[in-house]
Amino acid sequence: MDVEFLSRLQFAITVGFHFIFPPITIGLALMLVIIEWIGWKKNDIQYVKLGKFFGKILAITFAVGVASGLVMVLQFGTNWARYSVFVGDVFGAPLAAEAVFAFFLESTFLGLYLFGRNRVSKGVHWFSILMVTIGSMISAFWILVANSWQQTPAGFAIQNITTGEIINNPILGKGYDPTQYRAVLTDFWAAVFNPTTLTRFLHVILASFIAGTFMLAGTCAYIILKIKKNYKDKEEEIPEEDKQTINIAEKGLKKGLVFGLIFSLLQLFPSGHEHARDVYKYQESKFAATQGLYKSTESARLLLFGYLTGDSIPEMKAEISIPGLLSWLVSGNFNTRIKGMEEIPAENRPPMWLPFVSYHNMIILGMLFIALTAFGVLQIIRKKLLNSKKFLRILFLSIPLPVAASQFGWVAAEVGRQPWTVFNILRTKDSFSNVVPLEQVWITIILFTLIYLVMTFIYIFILMRELKHAPVILKEKL
Repeated sequence: MDVEFLSRLQFAITVGFHFIFPPITIGLALMLVIIEWIGWKKNDIQYVKLGKFFGKILAITFAVGVASGLVMVLQFGTNWARYSVFVGDVFGAPLAAEAVFAFFLESTFLGLYLFGRNRVSKGVHWFSILMVTIGSMISAFWILVANSWQQTPAGFAIQNITTGEIINNPILGKGYDPTQYRAVLTDFWAAVFNPTTLTRFLHVILASFIAGTFMLAGTCAYIILKIKKNYKDKEEEIPEEDKQTINIAEKGLKKGLVFGLIFSLLQLFPSGHEHARDVYKYQESKFAATQGLYKSTESARLLLFGYLTGDSIPEMKAEISIPGLLSWLVSGNFNTRIKGMEEIPAENRPPMWLPFVSYHNMIILGMLFIALTAFGVLQIIRKKLLNSKKFLRILFLSIPLPVAASQFGWVAAEVGRQPWTVFNILRTKDSFSNVVPLEQVWITIILFTLIYLVMTFIYIFILMRELKHAPVILKEKL
């Protein structure tokens, strides 16, 4: 293992861990906007109690997310110094905007939301959680601006560091040496709204909304199961006080399922569809990798099942597919020719197996979310939502799955971009800090991994403690 690989591994570990928490924060904040609105406008004490309980979950998740994100930023100057020099003029602007316009907005109003209940008016209190949601989405936007620019760079030129010469039309696929060249910003708004910013933002935000709905629905399902277990599921034996608690949890469960279905369907279409079209249009190598296409083909198939084998010339085994459908989905024509990996220069090819597996795992989970929430909504309509203990257990166990889907999507996007950090402009092998000793990278990987394991244990421990006490908390007078 060399320094480049270990630097990439370290960044993957830190970013992967951090990326657990923002989707839950964004999605749960949105659900709290809805819950608190109903509690305020209908003067419904049950929704107010629901909001108070999930406000604690939001605060815990936000805190761990902030703590884990600090390390990620520091790595740009330590393990990826050459990358930072090359993209600093472009990359710095959205990161600064995220800190100034989003993080402080989000954190300030979160404090008001958590500590302002019964101290400020109900309208101001609701406005505070609305601002938390908007702040978290603005934060995600600026981070995705930076990431999207790496995928489809725009609004920049290449400058020779020594002579100051500006190259307004960089040669794509060349791979500029960061010791001799750097990217300079020429059009701020073109860089911000590069070709994939908006579709990528919509895709990530919807994924976050799904994570929030599953956190809400799964947690409420757990509360219902816990109360009913104490009474062996005999409705007539449950005291009125516990019936009221079940009613509170049921309201949260219904909101989670209904909005979960809406967001899951939107994630499939138009969001997922348009995002796939963007990848096809702007990153043909990534598209070929995620679709498992080595050979270029007309009437490209949409793969339903299969697995890749082989290294130099991958082959698809046990393939089940629909001929022509992939071509139609990305171009509107069943006969469109899709470029395979064989046409990509060998030095510019990403690995195929990991993007392919990650992408299809994300798709499988996305379809599962539609199936689960659709079944739940059907049970609501049939007035049988609380009858199936198995379904409620599945919802509880499904809480981490939207986060897993986001992780798979991130892996497909970032590994599929290889061998570039800035697509077609800066290679990964030219981006890492080659002056950092191998043993130091090893030490930090081990330390970060241990720290994150401890943080994970603490986060899960606190969440489970809150869940176990939820029936008692929801009974408390406000």
